[in-house]
Amino acid sequence: MSFSVPIPSLPPLTPGLDWRSLASHRSSARGAAFYFACLEYAQVQWSQALPARAMLCLDRAMGAELAGDEPVLTAWPMPYDAMVWIMRETPPDVFLGNPRVHFQHYADRMNEPRREVRQWRAWACWMLARVVLPELPDDPKHSVAEPTVEAIAAGLKHCGLGGEAAHWRHVLERAMVEAE
Repeated sequence: MSFSVPIPSLPPLTPGLDWRSLASHRSSARGAAFYFACLEYAQVQWSQALPARAMLCLDRAMGAELAGDEPVLTAWPMPYDAMVWIMRETPPDVFLGNPRVHFQHYADRMNEPRREVRQWRAWACWMLARVVLPELPDDPKHSVAEPTVEAIAAGLKHCGLGGEAAHWRHVLERAMVEAE
C-alpha cells in the first residue's frame, strides 16, 4: 500500500530517499540539515502508508537545534500543518496509533537536549490531536497536568522560534474551523 497524495506542507518526495538520510546525521550537529532531512523522510514514510512513522519523523524535526534564522524555516516552518494533515488524512484502516496519548506521554517524559522547547512543541501537537481527533481518549492511567491553549502559546513564545507561537495558533484555529 502507498499514499499517492503527498503532504502539501512538506518537501516533495525525493525518489530513492531512505533511512540513511537520517542515519547520516548521527554523529553531526542536529541543525538545519537534520531538520530538513526529517521533513523529507516524513514525506517518504507517508508515501509508504506509514503515517505513525511519518509523525515520529516530524517529532524528530521539532527537536532539531535551530536558531530561527535558518533559510530552511522560511520554506518549511515547524511542521504543525503536516501533523494536522497526517491526522486528518490517514485512512481509518491504516495504523496511526493514538496521537493524543503519544503526545501526552512524549511531553510529560521529555528528556534533554532542549527539553523545554521540545516539551512545548509536543503539547502543541497534543492540542492539535485533541481538535482533529476528538474521539480519541486520553490515557486514564497517566496522570498529568494538561496545559491550556494559552499556556502552550506562552511556552512556545518563551522558548520557541520567533513567530512559532503565532504559526501554531494559526494552524490550531484553522483546524478548529475545519473540525466544525
